[in-house]
Amino acid sequence: MDHKTPAMASPLPPQAADAGGNLFSWYGETSPREKRAFWSCKVGYMLDGMDTQMLSFVIPTLVATWGISLADAGFIGTLTLLASALGGWVAGILSDRIGRVRTLQLTVLWFAIFTGLCGLAQSYEQLLAARALMGFGFGGEWTAGAVLIGEVIRAKDRGKAVGLVQSGWALGWGLTAILYSVLFSLMPAELAWRALFLVGLLPALLVVVIRRYVKEPDVYEKEKAAQGKASDRPSLTEIFSPKLLSTTVRAALLATGAQGGYYAITTWLPTYLKTERHLTVMGTGGYLAMIIFGSWIGYLVSSYLTDRLGRKPNFILFAVGSMTVAISYTMLPLTNGAMFWLGFPLGFFASGIFSGMGAFLTELFPTRVRGSGQGFCYNFGRAVGALFPFLIGALSKQYGLGASIGIFAAAAYGVLIIAALTLPETRGRELEAAGM
Repeated sequence: MDHKTPAMASPLPPQAADAGGNLFSWYGETSPREKRAFWSCKVGYMLDGMDTQMLSFVIPTLVATWGISLADAGFIGTLTLLASALGGWVAGILSDRIGRVRTLQLTVLWFAIFTGLCGLAQSYEQLLAARALMGFGFGGEWTAGAVLIGEVIRAKDRGKAVGLVQSGWALGWGLTAILYSVLFSLMPAELAWRALFLVGLLPALLVVVIRRYVKEPDVYEKEKAAQGKASDRPSLTEIFSPKLLSTTVRAALLATGAQGGYYAITTWLPTYLKTERHLTVMGTGGYLAMIIFGSWIGYLVSSYLTDRLGRKPNFILFAVGSMTVAISYTMLPLTNGAMFWLGFPLGFFASGIFSGMGAFLTELFPTRVRGSGQGFCYNFGRAVGALFPFLIGALSKQYGLGASIGIFAAAAYGVLIIAALTLPETRGRELEAAGM
């Protein structure tokens, strides 16, 4: 196909109407090659989530042992997210140039090594640098894995497969909570936090499996062969060309809404509930477990609905649910018991909205720049979303923390809904083997 032709995927096929199916039945119809790709991506994202969530568990220990401020600790998190945004974009470009599988190997190895180095840090500055570099890798791993699994799985089951990969994040988060509990019960806190980060080296072993058993998707191999014959490699700026600019901008806004809303809700709600509502339940392991469980169920349900209802209706449904949760948290009089049970819908909606993101972005961009487009849009949203906690803190001085959370959450999910309404529905699209 001439790369100047605007078609990115075939028209919506008739079988899209039957794209629901059972959440897991599709797995039995996949080939061994597809199964290996699925599990490599899912385990990779689970371990990615495990390594990423470690910082939130050890912040109190770092404050106590190193004497750093909460602002210093927060800056580590912000810089990690900003670095992950850059890493995701770079990994997207690399996945178009050197392959999805090779990029996945590099990013998994990268974030594992720098997570381990966090455990060896001797100062705040060393931890800041190691954590930022770890973020560069974890952002890249999502991009490479999402493109790989999106291209391997057939169109009618793509949403379920990519969403189930995304659910690995909640499993990794839960694994971190378990590791934290075990290590901090067996060791002094000043050693346990280092041991927790050193456990983060284990994902490096996954690279051996990926290298041996996972192959590039056929659609990518055909695209590279076509590029080689025509001496027509994609440019770094092709996603901003007149043919793709509108899609890139709207997809980036969609990702910004999802991630901005997520960070607006999850970053400041515990502080708001503790300092202004004087509730204590969110500091308990039970409340955290309820949120993690809700997140996992949200990923699963959204994985099914994104194929059953379509990409756009699913995004809108979960955006409305997330806004409702944010308003409930900030406007309703809540007891500790009510707060405990609200942890489930908080995790369910705020996390579940991401299940459809990978499949949707895969289907929006042509094969020749799919990694670049997916990497840029998702991680542009992450970079902008990383600023929301800071902006909420600044606005809270004038309007109060609860109102500020509500304003930013409503604005973020409103942007997502508008972007979703303007983008095309892609459920069931077959990916083209050659470019645009």
